[in-house]
Amino acid sequence: MSDPTTPDEQPTTPESPTPADAPQPSEPATAPEAAQPSEPATPAEAAQPSEPATAPEAPEASSAPEAGAAPKPGPVPSPASIHPAPRPPAGPAASAAASAAAEATPAPAAPAPSSSDASSFGRVADDGTVFVRTPDGEREVGSYPGSTPEEALAYFARKYDELFASASLLLQRVTQTDLSTHDGQESLKALRAQVGDAHVVGDLARLDATVEQISTALRAKSQVEGEQRAAARQAALAKRETVVAEAEKIAAQPVEKVQWKQSTGRMRELLDEWKALQRGEARLDKTTENALWQRFSAARNGFDKTRRAHFAQLDEQHASAKAEKQRLVAEAEKLATSKDWGPTASAFKRLMGEWRQAGRASRADDDALWQKFKTAQDTFFHAKDEVVAAENVEFEANLKVKEGLLTEAQALLPVKDLAATKSKLRTIQDKWDAAGKVPRKDMDRIERAMRKVEQTVRDAEQTRWKKTDPELEARARSMVDQLESAVAGLKDDLAKAESGGDERKIREAREALQAREAWLQQARGGLSEFR
Repeated sequence: MSDPTTPDEQPTTPESPTPADAPQPSEPATAPEAAQPSEPATPAEAAQPSEPATAPEAPEASSAPEAGAAPKPGPVPSPASIHPAPRPPAGPAASAAASAAAEATPAPAAPAPSSSDASSFGRVADDGTVFVRTPDGEREVGSYPGSTPEEALAYFARKYDELFASASLLLQRVTQTDLSTHDGQESLKALRAQVGDAHVVGDLARLDATVEQISTALRAKSQVEGEQRAAARQAALAKRETVVAEAEKIAAQPVEKVQWKQSTGRMRELLDEWKALQRGEARLDKTTENALWQRFSAARNGFDKTRRAHFAQLDEQHASAKAEKQRLVAEAEKLATSKDWGPTASAFKRLMGEWRQAGRASRADDDALWQKFKTAQDTFFHAKDEVVAAENVEFEANLKVKEGLLTEAQALLPVKDLAATKSKLRTIQDKWDAAGKVPRKDMDRIERAMRKVEQTVRDAEQTRWKKTDPELEARARSMVDQLESAVAGLKDDLAKAESGGDERKIREAREALQAREAWLQQARGGLSEFR
């Protein structure tokens, strides 16, 4: 935005003004953001010595603010409405050119009239000096040589219109756009400087009121922006706190429960989120941000330190497990060609147990060592299976023999003649042992069935022995005799109680007698087994 014309720039009335040597007025200021570079003066224009400078045309009369009315934003001057003003001569050569142009030009162009009633706030003295009326009295603003009083007032009034349009435009930008408070304050500062140095004719009180309205609007906007910034800082603080808290939670996990791949990846994501918050969210105060960063950095460093220690320990465990499994592989490869099937199979079983207890090496080493161990194991057991398959042909024939012997043994049950049954069973057992091995899959079934027959015969023998044991028979007979004597005595007691008529004694004697008779019945049954 062009600065308004200063007193040094204003044309003043010389002591003996003549049309030929009248100085050119300076180019007037244009409205903010609507100014365009002045067109270069043509030779004809440069030759006009007394042509007054023309200011950009003021806004349309219909849109100009009325004098005394409340300040309101005015229209923005368009580039098409602004007429370039002739530039003053730069030196003797320019003055000569201006003189030549003056002779060729009949008369200077009159200034365009002001579109407002701003000229009503000024007057032109007899000596050509222009004054503006203010609440504090009149103030000199300059002069416009070589023009009529109306043209001089119109010139300075038009400059007022331009300045008021600048103020109105800034007010619109402050109240109706997203212009920042900082940019608004800078524009207001420049506007105040222009208003303070302005040499214009118009309603200066209204102009000052508009400036104050802009200032008030900026203060309100500053307060709103401050509240928004505070809310944005709180939101940004909450997001940073969330990032830091999650990082601290990850770092505080027990080592044995950490999912290292997932947790490490999440830590990287949190760092990216922190950077994104720094770039895209409101900035925090330095103290708060440093404190949060220290916490976040401590969590990341602590997690990284724990991770390095964990994997260093894991590398040691892997190395130890690798060495142990290399030893087991070497031993397994020695046993792979053994023909001592039983002991070697037990040895491989032992090696397998040690393999499980050795722990894990790194995945690549563990897979390679396991492949070697399994190859040695498979070599041995495949050879053993081939031998067992050949033996199974013979064992199937043995199975048929034993199944026949089992059928004969089961036919001895139930035991009727103990002596004869024992004799036949011994013969069957001899043939059973001579029959040889059976296939492993049938061994348990057929052996268990034969053991059942043998146990049944032993149980029968034990029962028979109990029945013929003299000592047991004597004890059973003694028990019967004692109980018979007790029963006889209780019968006498019952008879006496009945003769005495004592109901309590009768009841007690009867209960005791019934119990002894029941015991006697059981004892006689046990004694009968020995007959």
